[in-house]
Amino acid sequence: MSDGFDKHIAGWRDFLDGCRQAASQVNSLLPSGHLTRINGLVMEACGLKLPLGSSCRIMPLGGSPIEAEVVGFNGERLFLMPSEDVYGLSPGARVVALETRNQPPRIGQPPPARRRSIDRAKLVPVGESLLGRILDGAGRPLDRLGPLHAGSLRPLQSRPVNPMSRAAIDQTLDVGVRAINGLLCVGRGQRMGLFAGSGVGKSVLLGMMARYTEAEVIVVGLIGERGREVKEFIEQILGQEGLRRSVVVAAPADVSPLMRLQGAAYATCIAEFFRDRGRHVLLIMDSLTRYAMAQREIALAIGEPPVTRGYPPSVFARLPQLVERAGNGSDGGGSITAFYTVLAEGDDQQDPVADAARAILDGHIVLSRTLADAGHYPAIDIEQSISRAMVNLVEPSHLDHIRRFKSLFSRYQRSRDLITVGAYAAGSDPHLDQAIAIYPRFEAFLQQNLTERADFTSSVAQLHALFAAA
Repeated sequence: MSDGFDKHIAGWRDFLDGCRQAASQVNSLLPSGHLTRINGLVMEACGLKLPLGSSCRIMPLGGSPIEAEVVGFNGERLFLMPSEDVYGLSPGARVVALETRNQPPRIGQPPPARRRSIDRAKLVPVGESLLGRILDGAGRPLDRLGPLHAGSLRPLQSRPVNPMSRAAIDQTLDVGVRAINGLLCVGRGQRMGLFAGSGVGKSVLLGMMARYTEAEVIVVGLIGERGREVKEFIEQILGQEGLRRSVVVAAPADVSPLMRLQGAAYATCIAEFFRDRGRHVLLIMDSLTRYAMAQREIALAIGEPPVTRGYPPSVFARLPQLVERAGNGSDGGGSITAFYTVLAEGDDQQDPVADAARAILDGHIVLSRTLADAGHYPAIDIEQSISRAMVNLVEPSHLDHIRRFKSLFSRYQRSRDLITVGAYAAGSDPHLDQAIAIYPRFEAFLQQNLTERADFTSSVAQLHALFAAA
């Protein structure tokens, strides 16, 4: 009698264990709503409540689902920004919230600890296997080399870094360009701006730094560029040597503004991963202006008012949030040395984005169209360029030669017209006489062939030799 009862109980126990296991494998019920309106770039949905930054999937009546992100809300309406084309969507299409780590707990589970906005951020693939790969803003391969085998996932948006925990900028970074190494020394963890109009050689200069730098890892973010330029930069400017230790994130101009924003954040996220592992990273972002324009498109589409030349306030709030993620880590750790290109519209250095970037960066390098038109490459305008961390990086003798170089160079430029027309009489100004005598050597020092590498030591030695010869 007891044996039969025990078998009966054991059978029920096995049955309940099976039910429990099956219930644990069932996906949780995801909230959903429906699409009510598409107005330009922004879609409106009703029937679900989600926090900003949440990911959604729109299910059309026919075709593949379209992913979108919550970029704003107004009462019961959510504003969604798609990450791809929206052709084929119709009114009433179902909008499903993608499951995140912050879904409400199931019955029987304890409530989660205090949540932070970073816990709702998207997760993107990172890892050593990304070296040599070309990805889009969502982490999908563009190089046809097969799927990624990322070691881990990381939140796309990181927590702000405590400024008191950062290591000081006290070590130089060799970028392989003589004019920068000699006169605009860049330190590990410094954030520099590359200010230029179109067609003055900024991509070539970035490619030279990517190939010749002593940084261990290079992360390149091509944001808002033409698709043709993406391939040319990788194949002709970066080359196989540079690509071997690089990760390229490409979000060209034809993708949605959401993907352009995400591409810049993803490139920075990859750089942070390598910095946290003690590596010295060179982050190249081309360009910061296209990033600002993408944010402007989104902000204006959801109704934010423009304030400065068509740029809404959120643009100037997001720029420092992106830039401040770069820099040094803790003492003894890795670093992210970043170069952000800034497109000066019509060569206007007072463009709102250029002016805002100049205030939050640790220096700027200005490329001159006049020099580029004269065949002077790299077309760096030494008079307008500055590195704010240079004083703490170089020896006093080196700094003295930099000051003398700029003084003589500027003296010659101010009197260039008089010298050209023959109106200046030699001996009238001894300082100008010295500038005229040494100027040809200055020009030779500032120019560099695309295939030539000038390391930091040789650049400083050539700078000292200029004045020793004089």
